[in-house]
Amino acid sequence: MNMTAALGRPAARPDLDQGLGFAGKVGFGGAIVVAILYVAYSVYADASAVGVVATTYLPFILLFVALMIALGFEFVNGFHDTANAVATVIYTNAMPANVAVVWSGFFNFLGVLLSTGAVAFGIVSLLPVELILQVGSDAGFAMVFALLIAAILWNLGTWLLGIPSSSSHTLIGSIIGVGVANAMLHGRNGTSGVDWGKATEIGQALLFSPLIGFGVAALLFLAMKLLIRNEALYREPENGMPPPPWIRALLIFTCTGVSFAHGANDGQKGMGLIMLILIGTVPTAYALNRAVPASYVAEFHTSSVATAAILREREGAVAALPAPAEARAAVTTYIADKRYAPTTLPALSSLVADIDRQVSGYGSLAKVPAAAVGNIRNDMYLSAEAIKHLTKEKAAGFSTADEATLATYKKALDSGTRFIPTWVKVAVAFALGLGTMVGWRRIVVTVGEKIGKTHLTYAQGASAEIVAMGTIFSADALGLPVSTTHVLSSGVAGTMAANKSGLQMSTIRNLAIAWVLTLPVSILLSGTLYAVFSRIF
Repeated sequence: MNMTAALGRPAARPDLDQGLGFAGKVGFGGAIVVAILYVAYSVYADASAVGVVATTYLPFILLFVALMIALGFEFVNGFHDTANAVATVIYTNAMPANVAVVWSGFFNFLGVLLSTGAVAFGIVSLLPVELILQVGSDAGFAMVFALLIAAILWNLGTWLLGIPSSSSHTLIGSIIGVGVANAMLHGRNGTSGVDWGKATEIGQALLFSPLIGFGVAALLFLAMKLLIRNEALYREPENGMPPPPWIRALLIFTCTGVSFAHGANDGQKGMGLIMLILIGTVPTAYALNRAVPASYVAEFHTSSVATAAILREREGAVAALPAPAEARAAVTTYIADKRYAPTTLPALSSLVADIDRQVSGYGSLAKVPAAAVGNIRNDMYLSAEAIKHLTKEKAAGFSTADEATLATYKKALDSGTRFIPTWVKVAVAFALGLGTMVGWRRIVVTVGEKIGKTHLTYAQGASAEIVAMGTIFSADALGLPVSTTHVLSSGVAGTMAANKSGLQMSTIRNLAIAWVLTLPVSILLSGTLYAVFSRIF
């Protein structure tokens, strides 16, 4: 028996130096090679299946580079956010460090694979509408490279300093930066390229996430002290000694839950961006969902007719609907400016009728010719976004029944344009899962050692992790932009304060500075990169 443990002295730092071992490293490298080859083969197979013939290899080289950068973001996201799940189980001896990160990596992998993909395109809708419609253009590639590289740079910078920060907020800040730069490069006010409603939500999350984590974790810890009178739970773990079985099971359960939820949530952001890249580069294969059921066209037609009828009731005195090109421009302006105008509904009505005519005319999304795929997909995207904004803002005065009909039509539009091929899920799952298994040590040490002045106890670890798991699942269910990274880090601080253990104020100061700087720095980075890449491309 270890003499320190026998004497009951507090634990030293857990062993953080055990790596994957030779076999693990070989398997890790092999998995990366297999994943890259799998991505390359999947794109080739999908393009060949729809008859795409390469006349020049430059677009496919750019596609491959963009995919590697997108998967690189997910890889960095994996090891940057590992501390959310594993810091508490490591520092309470619930799991050895090398086992914990592999365990977390597996459940991140599983979370991505089992995610619905329903929110994958939510991040995409924050991008400037004109860039989404021209994602295969030079400006589209500049946008994708700028926002992903900016997010990676900030994540790597905070990781090097051992500071846990929110990858989601970093990515959204990068998107805002692209929107601002794009507006300014086109002679508009920089604020016109930003969804300020979403930016306000993010700002509120940056403010409230730490407060939620600190307060709720502190209260939970105090409640445990009051209700569970087991002194061993509130002492520093003895050297190498695991916690009591029931709390060990709780810690492992919360580690598993946070890992799975992180994969399901953060993995979808990567999926949406990868689909945007694929749509722009190989639209024939990815712009429209060619796997919709045979009944899709008939159901789409019925829904289109019902939607057109509702729009006509609200159009007012309109002699004739605008031509599709004029309608497309009017709807694009409405989505970009968020300003309802008398021309909005007639333009949307014209677009709905034109989409229905084309889809019904071809008889199936799989039969849409290559030359028409891009336009139909863009029109479907515009219509879906316009309906989302109209019903959300209540600008057109739709009744509850009308909104239900419009929601059904929007769902049909999304079924035709918003889909995730299985290979994209698998690739993102590999990137996030493998990333979780490396590079975790810096931020885990910060969470485990540098927030409080004493070693993390079993009860403190359980309190912080329960709050983190509860927060991420609640945020997903309610659609709230709360940062689990911020909640966990501040949760550990809350338990330290509740236990009167003391806080390392230099660490708290660094965390606060990094969290405050996340948005402005990522905005500045991505905006600058977009301006540079726009000239290069």
